[in-house]
Amino acid sequence: MAEEKPISSTTKRSYWRWSKTDFFPETSFQTLSSYKTALSQTCPRLSDRLLARSSSTDELVTLQKVSENPMQKCLTWWDLIWLSFGSVVGSGIFVITGQEAHNNAGPAIVLSYAISGLSALLSVFCYTEFAAEIPVAGGSFSYLRVELGDFVAFIAAGNILLEALVGAAGLGRSWSSYFASMIKNDSDFLRIKVDSLPVGFNLLDPLAVVVLLVANGIAMSGTKRTSWLNWITSLVSGAVIVFVIVFGFIHAKTSNLEPFFPYGVEGVFRAAAVVYWSYTGFDMVANMAEETKKPSRDIPIGLVGSMSGITVVYCLMALALTMMVKYTEIDVNAAYSVVFEQIGMNWAKYLVSICALKGMTTSLLVGSLGQARYTTQIARAHMIPPFFALIHPKTGTPVYATLLVTLISAIVALFSSLDVLSSVLSFSTLFIFMLIAVALLVRRYYVKDVTPKNDLVKFLLCLFITIGSSIGVSALWNSNERGWLGYTAAGLLWFFGTLGMAFLSKQRVPKVWGVPLVPWLPSLSIVMNLFLIGSLGLTAILRFIICSAVMIVYYLLVGLHATYDVAHQNELSA
Repeated sequence: MAEEKPISSTTKRSYWRWSKTDFFPETSFQTLSSYKTALSQTCPRLSDRLLARSSSTDELVTLQKVSENPMQKCLTWWDLIWLSFGSVVGSGIFVITGQEAHNNAGPAIVLSYAISGLSALLSVFCYTEFAAEIPVAGGSFSYLRVELGDFVAFIAAGNILLEALVGAAGLGRSWSSYFASMIKNDSDFLRIKVDSLPVGFNLLDPLAVVVLLVANGIAMSGTKRTSWLNWITSLVSGAVIVFVIVFGFIHAKTSNLEPFFPYGVEGVFRAAAVVYWSYTGFDMVANMAEETKKPSRDIPIGLVGSMSGITVVYCLMALALTMMVKYTEIDVNAAYSVVFEQIGMNWAKYLVSICALKGMTTSLLVGSLGQARYTTQIARAHMIPPFFALIHPKTGTPVYATLLVTLISAIVALFSSLDVLSSVLSFSTLFIFMLIAVALLVRRYYVKDVTPKNDLVKFLLCLFITIGSSIGVSALWNSNERGWLGYTAAGLLWFFGTLGMAFLSKQRVPKVWGVPLVPWLPSLSIVMNLFLIGSLGLTAILRFIICSAVMIVYYLLVGLHATYDVAHQNELSA
């Protein structure tokens, strides 16, 4: 194996470089012959890396050296609160609420938001414990790599990148649609139709591309600058939301809440699965841990505090909407804009429209920060070329990683319609949230070479029962089975599986901040995320399987050999 250059000489190299060594420095890719040799060893290498786990030290120290320059520690809990607000409070609350209240939940949409908010908050708890103890840019990728091993982390990494690309493209298309609707009552007004392309990919959206380029350009210029811009613009959003809630309740009529459950309990849960996307985005803020001054203090305050407040705000906004007009009269496309027209406040609809547009813009800004940092840590681990892990010495930001996400998401946004993008995004997000809850349980109950074998077997059995019963509940619900017997059996299995874990000895105690009521809260997060995954339908599941198959092919051809070389290189140098 060729001897590595000292770090001091590496750091003197120009940031703007482009060579084969920068993309594929590993031994397996030096020559065609070495690559053939690596491929011939795929099975033993896969056996070696399948359950290999990283360590907190590797994620915090060793991998960061790949970036050559450090990220700047410039964020406080105040920044994180507003970054969370800016990333989460986007177009979802303004667009989805009316659609789901009208079609699925009626006035009970407030309960849908409460259920989804609880599920999101459970995931926030899990993220926060990890982020406080492993404050790196990789977020869930690093947490899974430490607790569940390289292979699971790679599948998560693929879904993280898919979520990043599809999420950014979807926001760009939404921004374009909303802006076009403000000019003319046609969301496709600014798009170019190409009849030769298949439906769903035949409306080209150059404005979405421009919006993505601008947002990511700002994110590349500096983290603190982006945070300040987000904070200032989010104050405007906050003021408009207060206006909506206050004037909504002033013009409210309790008679509009009857009937409260026009579509039954099923409608409430169907709506909850959809409005959940109004809460997504907080995981991007967890990725800012490496740039946070005091992560053990700032991250719990920033994430838990902001998401608790956002849940309350969403419930109040949903309740105000359904009390202002009858749910059957709510406009499904622009609910809050039209409802003010319906009560005679025509000028207010423009205020709401601007707020929704601003919300999408800040979601793009914070998303740009988080997505690039995910990509950086994945590149540091050599699962994608380490070239994308390089940090710019002046801006302290991952310019190459940001450019990668920007360019691919811009291409996707140019061609793909929102309905094609949404189901892929939904599955990836919930799948990762579910894995994080599993990883937290593993972190608490299993420490290598410390946990007795009998305790490990008991823990794995309890975990298997918990996950299996959660899948069972989701399968029953989506098969339209409403008898009490099946749910009682699945519920009891979940309860006893979790109870079994509760009686086991915990092998690790959080040093700074931990999720309360372990294993109950993580277990509840697992069942809620799997329940929502099951609500997405067969198409989303098939798309997820296809995407995962492509990821596995890449892993067997490239990612496996790169990570194997790095792991064994580190062992030799240790």
